[in-house]
Amino acid sequence: MQAESLKNVLQMDRSEWLEERRRGIGGSDASVILGVNNWKSKFQLYLEKTGEYTEEVNNEYIYFGNILEDIVAQEFARRTGKKVRRNNRMLVHPKHEFMRANLDRVVVGEKAILECKTTSAWNADQWEGEDIPASYICQVQHYMAVTGYEKAYIAVLIGGNRFVWKEIERDEELIDIMIEREADFWYNHVLAGVPPEIDGSPAAGELLAKLYPNDDGETIMLTQSDDELLDALESIKAELKELETVKKQYENRLKQTLENSPHGVSPRFEVTYKSQVRNTIDSKRLREELPDIAQKFTKESKARILRIKKLEEAN
Repeated sequence: MQAESLKNVLQMDRSEWLEERRRGIGGSDASVILGVNNWKSKFQLYLEKTGEYTEEVNNEYIYFGNILEDIVAQEFARRTGKKVRRNNRMLVHPKHEFMRANLDRVVVGEKAILECKTTSAWNADQWEGEDIPASYICQVQHYMAVTGYEKAYIAVLIGGNRFVWKEIERDEELIDIMIEREADFWYNHVLAGVPPEIDGSPAAGELLAKLYPNDDGETIMLTQSDDELLDALESIKAELKELETVKKQYENRLKQTLENSPHGVSPRFEVTYKSQVRNTIDSKRLREELPDIAQKFTKESKARILRIKKLEEAN
């Protein structure tokens, strides 16, 4: 009963949060608009802002994210001696009403914010030295643009057992670019009802797979502009094939130079050409000799495959 109650509260809070987000551009949207977000495309963001698509999120992910945010904030305060407090309201830029900010914490006695993060140990290299993921830099600069604050702190718990915090100064040049790009996205796309052109990112491909998982069996007539797009694709395929041939030629020349040597060094490069053994399952033989076992360990996957065939041109 308690778990079900928690689930209902999380769903209600997320619904209200999503509705508020649709009214403007938030900090996590900034990296998408600036093209430095690996997980979401501008096209998806447009669909979310117009209410045409809602991304599914695990409620437990949100729940534990909130718990760990509090732990990260407390640890930052303990290590730095700074006091932080919550700011439980959506802030709006004084001049650009589409720019919104939902802050994790503000630092008491400073015109500064604290952004709290958690990440996997696999991402530890993104936090080495002075490094900070570009998407988070965009996020906190957006928050500083909205609040007028001078700086931000970002604290991250890495792999559950390593804590890092860093200071980020306000970057007026980046903020100016950000405001210009966000305004263009908001007025010329979201409010105008004009979706941005879909890009070639993995995130865009994954979105299309979610939006259109099945075909309906119907054939549609493509337009002249679609024909031009297909011509462009054919041209690119030919160029890629040619480049792949050149690449293989260069690789073969290196192999010829190395002969039986597994290792080569130049003033600027290191090359290895070592023997490797790879074990694979003979799936055809397995299906023939042990069909029951093959069936038991066969995993079905479903995907739509785009194939292009050039038709013969009429005389």
